[in-house]
Amino acid sequence: MGCLIQLLTALKTQFQPQANPISLLFSSSPFSFVIMATSELKSDNLFEMMKLHLASDAGKDLTKKIGLVYQINISPKKIGIDEVSYVVDLKKGEVTKGKYEGGKPDAIFSFKDDDFIKVATGKMNPQIAFMRGAMKIKGSLSAAQKFTPDIFPKPAKM
Repeated sequence: MGCLIQLLTALKTQFQPQANPISLLFSSSPFSFVIMATSELKSDNLFEMMKLHLASDAGKDLTKKIGLVYQINISPKKIGIDEVSYVVDLKKGEVTKGKYEGGKPDAIFSFKDDDFIKVATGKMNPQIAFMRGAMKIKGSLSAAQKFTPDIFPKPAKM
């Protein structure tokens, strides 16, 4: 109990609000804690819809037609910073969170969250996004050219 009180006292004295609410680092010998706030990306919902879409008949046709694996890295504000990765496997018809572990994906895309939503919903042309630097590509350019808004589920119209 004494160690717990010492630890809490040390944390309390070291805690100072910081400008970045995403992560706060507390350190007290011999203990270290990292507290990460959960920040949901707008893209998370789109990838959840994509899972359902790939299970449908239209999704199965898409899988047969394209047959490629894409890794998509999404950053909240700036490409390359605090990225969340998704794998859209159009060989198996799966969407998973995390980096691709089956070798190399056919193409890797990096986006800011807002720009990814624009491309996925057809509000921004992928070629324009690439030319403006809103989308970065690694891997096969021929595979990347098959990455179009058509592979994403269409939002329901009301």
